Amino acid sequence: MVNKPGIPLKKVALPAIVLLVAVSLCTAQQQALLLLNGQSTNVPVIFVSDHPYVGLEALAKVLNGSLSTAQSPTGSVVALSVATGSSGGGLVAGASSAAAPRAASGSATSGGGAAAPASSGLSRGFLNAGIEEASALREWHSALQSTIQSGFPLSAAVVDPYRVEASKSLRLASVAATSSDDRSAYQLLERLHQNMTKLSDKYVNMRVKMDYIAPDALQDDELNQRIVGCGRFLSSMAASGQFSDDGSCQ
Repeated sequence: MVNKPGIPLKKVALPAIVLLVAVSLCTAQQQALLLLNGQSTNVPVIFVSDHPYVGLEALAKVLNGSLSTAQSPTGSVVALSVATGSSGGGLVAGASSAAAPRAASGSATSGGGAAAPASSGLSRGFLNAGIEEASALREWHSALQSTIQSGFPLSAAVVDPYRVEASKSLRLASVAATSSDDRSAYQLLERLHQNMTKLSDKYVNMRVKMDYIAPDALQDDELNQRIVGCGRFLSSMAASGQFSDDGSCQ
């Protein structure tokens, strides 16, 4: 009796491995539906490694909002805008009027052709530019903090690339400030930039003078605490889309 040649192992193993990977991915991405303020939506939720994710386009649609992207020197910015008083089935009912950004430009006109009063919110263009500047400042602060905490040598060469990017973003925010609220918010953003410059220069100069810098030096630094507080305040203001000033950025 002559044994017939078997099927090569590689021809069996490869499809089996592909099938196992596909099954494991389907298992990892469990789907669910999003409940928003207690109400069911058609927004799918995908769980990857036990973490829920939703698509911004689907979320913007159910909130009667809009999704836009903008290019900046350091990458893309994605802006999700949701109009207050939306008729989306009461999904945003109960939220404060500051819960969603509103563009100050492009206000509607009445039937008689008279322009309605301009909204007092921050313009979308400025919000995009402001978010980019805040991101650049955050990266600058993180680089300074991680260098100090790790005990690595701190020098102007370490922080200057972040300083340059933050300065570029600040100029873009200045150009994008078209309304009175934009310009008022820009002043706070500029003050945050100035304080970050002072903080960075302070520790670079300490290093030049060979002064000791403790790994936790920023923790008790008053200027650093003001910067962190101002950053948090500006984040909340960007989320609301409305200008305000509570003294956090003084």
